[in-house]
Amino acid sequence: MGIRFDETNLRARMVGATHGVTDEEISSAAPFAQKALAGFRKLYESGEVGFPDLPKGGADIDEIRALATRLKGSYDTVCLVGIGGSALGAWALDCGLRGPHPVQSGGAPRLVILDNVDPELIGLALRTMKPKKTLVVAIAKSGATAETVATFLIVKSWLEAGVGAKRAKSQILIVTSEGRGDLKVLATQEKYPTFHLPNNVGGRFSVLSAVGILPAALIGADVRKLLKGAAAMTTLAWTDDFETNTPLRAATLHWLLIAKKKKPIQVAFPYSNRLWGTAFWFRQLWAESLGKKHNRAGKVIHAGQTPVAALGTTDQHSQVQLYMEGPNDKVFSFWAVAKAREDVKVPDTKPGLEGFDYLCGKSMAKLLDAERRSTEAALAENERPNCTFVLDKVDEEHLGAFFQLMEFETAFAGELMNINAFDQEGVELGKKFTFGLMGRKGAQHQEFRDRFAGYETRRKG
Repeated sequence: MGIRFDETNLRARMVGATHGVTDEEISSAAPFAQKALAGFRKLYESGEVGFPDLPKGGADIDEIRALATRLKGSYDTVCLVGIGGSALGAWALDCGLRGPHPVQSGGAPRLVILDNVDPELIGLALRTMKPKKTLVVAIAKSGATAETVATFLIVKSWLEAGVGAKRAKSQILIVTSEGRGDLKVLATQEKYPTFHLPNNVGGRFSVLSAVGILPAALIGADVRKLLKGAAAMTTLAWTDDFETNTPLRAATLHWLLIAKKKKPIQVAFPYSNRLWGTAFWFRQLWAESLGKKHNRAGKVIHAGQTPVAALGTTDQHSQVQLYMEGPNDKVFSFWAVAKAREDVKVPDTKPGLEGFDYLCGKSMAKLLDAERRSTEAALAENERPNCTFVLDKVDEEHLGAFFQLMEFETAFAGELMNINAFDQEGVELGKKFTFGLMGRKGAQHQEFRDRFAGYETRRKG
């Protein structure tokens, strides 16, 4: 598969029985893991959840590949307008495949992501782009996300002012749900090329749909390989073997750490700048899916594990002091890459200084690996449970597999916790308050304007 899961430092023999899982606890959890697998399979087979089918591709994917081929060399910028699951996957792919600071090359445009309504972000972005050389991709599952709609209207106006309304239509692409939402209505009216997100795929699980595939193809990624890697992981994720089903085993071990070892925080710790975007994508996936007030029986449980993103080695010098000596309430998931795309060596010119000479002639890849293994060991020595996912390399196939691994792991964790990992009621109240404050019409929006007014009154005492 090209991705290995090392659970050794989660074990009690490495970090003690208070903080690590015992062999007996793992054996006792195996039947619950099988129940979680069966429960999620039932959800999938009912059609309620559709992300496992995304690696199969389909007509949209063929159309996207053809479009990317046709547009190659026409633009130097792809401007993605979206937020949350409509933006993080595209950033993770761009960061993984071209690096954290991609340089335009080979006719592939840069990716500019407008995922916040901070006016300085939008204003600066517009000043760095040329209307004639910019392709706009607007993404919103609901078709009415306030942040996305507002930003799209600004970018659309900017584009029309630069190239004219008629030409602007040929430089706008839409990804949204079919049959609902005002973005779909506008796309139909304006005849914008439109790609659809399946109704049974939530935004945070949508990276392998047109949401992630379209921008990835436009910046030069081989999306067939991306889906191939995801398909291989999907096959593994459906297997009944608890020893080899990596997503199921990882989910079960993390569930044990939450339920029995009181670890309410998980630190995603990539030792690769290429995986930095993926850490932020994972943060949304894990937080929105598992942070729930009620279980499936309606009981108030306030479930969840808070995900934190840390970057190795950078955050060894900003967070690890807390991780080593602060509250022992965390589990650490290291992400490593066995073979980097390139390596850099320290010059072998020793200046005769002890703090310099031992590094001369060594490779940065070796130093990075030593830093990670040392941090794993130091955490274990301090009874801090940690595990490691090792990717053979970072390319389309491995990224596709890793995304699918994390999505299945999240789905299985939800089943183990007896919660619905695919809704997000906690996000909706803030959205409704925003609709009300910004003057959206309708009685339901007036209700939330009034409710917010009550909140403001309480604030004033």
